[in-house]
Amino acid sequence: MRFERNSGFCGRIGRRQFFADLGMGFTGLAAGSLLLDDGAARAAEGDPAGAPSGRPFTTPRAKSVIWIFLSGGYSHLETFDPKPALNKYSGLTFDKAPFPDPLKNPLHDKRSRSVVASDINVRDKYPIIYPLQVGWSKRGQSGIEVSDWLPEIGGCVDDLAVVRSMYTTDNDHAAENQMHTGRHRLDEIQPSIGAWVHYGLGSLNDNLPRFSVVGGPTRADTRTSINAYYLGPQHAGVPLSMDPANPLPYGVRHPDVLPEEQKNEFDQIGELNTLAGVEYPHDVSLRARIKSYELAFRMQAAVPEAMNLKAEDEATRRLYGIDKENTRVAGERMLAARRLVERGVRFVQVYPTPYGTWDSHQKLKENHGRQCGAIDRPVAGLLRDLKQRGLMDDVTVVFCTEFGRTPGLELRGGGKDGRDHHPHGFSVFLAGAGVKKGYVHGATDELGFHALEPGHYVTDLHATVLHLMGLDSRRLEVPGRRRLEVDHGKPILDILV
Repeated sequence: MRFERNSGFCGRIGRRQFFADLGMGFTGLAAGSLLLDDGAARAAEGDPAGAPSGRPFTTPRAKSVIWIFLSGGYSHLETFDPKPALNKYSGLTFDKAPFPDPLKNPLHDKRSRSVVASDINVRDKYPIIYPLQVGWSKRGQSGIEVSDWLPEIGGCVDDLAVVRSMYTTDNDHAAENQMHTGRHRLDEIQPSIGAWVHYGLGSLNDNLPRFSVVGGPTRADTRTSINAYYLGPQHAGVPLSMDPANPLPYGVRHPDVLPEEQKNEFDQIGELNTLAGVEYPHDVSLRARIKSYELAFRMQAAVPEAMNLKAEDEATRRLYGIDKENTRVAGERMLAARRLVERGVRFVQVYPTPYGTWDSHQKLKENHGRQCGAIDRPVAGLLRDLKQRGLMDDVTVVFCTEFGRTPGLELRGGGKDGRDHHPHGFSVFLAGAGVKKGYVHGATDELGFHALEPGHYVTDLHATVLHLMGLDSRRLEVPGRRRLEVDHGKPILDILV
């Protein structure tokens, strides 16, 4: 090996060269995510001064988070925030309904930030009231209104805390990244919420990636949603595949190499590094390399075991809807998420559906009916399974999307049966550790347009998750990377117990 002698490495092997030599192919994400338990590894990898110790700042309520993201923007109106006024005043324009015109509300411009000139940007400004495309019912003892498209999730409503006053500022699909980073696409990119959790907390299982991603990222331009940026690539999400033969892409032992042969190779490398460690006892980078070989080898066994859904009984598979074709994909991903948190993964980001599939500019009834059918049983199955296993005391579930859909009928392209993007007010829900049960927080106006004050920008959701994990974003500040006040948000304390 060639040793680089410059100010960055000072006689040590460079990180890129090390991971190339390691031969794992996933550029250090998987192995790097496990190196941080050794403080020496932090220093060797160039982590910022003052990096967290890996312990919570305060007593945590949750040990792990399952973050369920539905790409494309589901309609809050046809899911968790039905508005009877849309049916009553259907076909009228906003200014003819007996409510304040939401397009004239100062909140509209205050919370809007378009990359398109305002004089030609007509998004979310359609004034003709469009009726609800599905019925709804009051569910459970709590009586929370939930769409008839979601009967299974509705059956779990007494375990949910629904937040109906979320908003974001991007009215295009870059809001998918904004939902995870807290930043508009016109701003400097920030680490994702999963990366902050990874950065702040130690591992509960040294054999699995601390921040795992199932079903995504959905496209190359949504990789931002799992990236760590200036926190370092070792804190980024590690995508896992549902392919039982290759659950850790690019991290599979070559078929020509027997397990015993590979183990012998790792053992020999370890012995050589240990000998070098005797000669250079203060070389923290060397100690990090020794540990990385050991952990990378163990992950090759641990990840396939965690993603082996065949180990589950038929009753569990039916609970998640894996026995039905229309719910199989989402069901497998939800079940994989449960298996990961059960084994100590800190943050699991799950994409039950492909990129943009909830984006119902036209044929909303057809599209949302189909999409709800695909995720209703799998998500409810996850909630019920966590509850029956006692994991609701340790795991917080977040169910979210990038924005809602407009109360007005979208008119672009001769539209007649869809809703446009709507960042001004939408709904998410939380469940599990530290979260109130059967509770609704916040509201939108009578037409479901604006999140009523105090509305919650997306980083309030981030702050809530960090708070439940015993973290505080201000205490995670990186020297030289001062964040804006909006990046920190405030925990939604009203939904917490």
